[in-house]
Amino acid sequence: MADVWIQALAASPWALGALFGLVFADSFLVVIPGELAVTAFGSVSSEIGPPLYAVIAVAAAAAALGDTSCYWIGRLLHPERWRIAARSKRFRHAHAWARRRLRKHVATAIFTARFIPFARLAVNLTAGATKVPPARYLAVAAASATLWATYQAVIGAAIAAIVPGGTLTAVLISIVVALALGWLVDAVMARFTRQATPARRGTTPLP
Repeated sequence: MADVWIQALAASPWALGALFGLVFADSFLVVIPGELAVTAFGSVSSEIGPPLYAVIAVAAAAAALGDTSCYWIGRLLHPERWRIAARSKRFRHAHAWARRRLRKHVATAIFTARFIPFARLAVNLTAGATKVPPARYLAVAAASATLWATYQAVIGAAIAAIVPGGTLTAVLISIVVALALGWLVDAVMARFTRQATPARRGTTPLP
């Protein structure tokens, strides 16, 4: 029954629209599983879902648009003035971390943050607030969104090609692998950040 439901969802004419909406929302709300949606659609792309190139193109466009929207929100509304900035220690730490990274390594910060949910929100907002030049930001954001979408979708497609057991099995295993790789990327980047940018007095690195 679950296989039938997943196949019907993937074959729906609204499938790519739903994928776009999930990935776009994920740029603002880190509780939305954008990565998992791209991986799941990638795992069914060879048989019943939209083709892999369409999954990658739609996910990349949604990610780039979402990240760019966050950039313009930060540029126009200055998140350091928001009420949450005064109340949330995590928000202040993330904003300070992103500001330090962008000061020295704009392209690297934007590129790597796309793979870390809370970090990408902080970096995109802060890139706007610190007035990173739009042309420079947009070029890096587009490239990182494309690589991120390709990475997530190809994981799903590769797992589906290797592991037997039907659509549901491929989706579940793909999601587990994506979560594990995401955790690994997050851990490696956190370690790299601690080594490259030691915490200053009164601040802590992004957890």
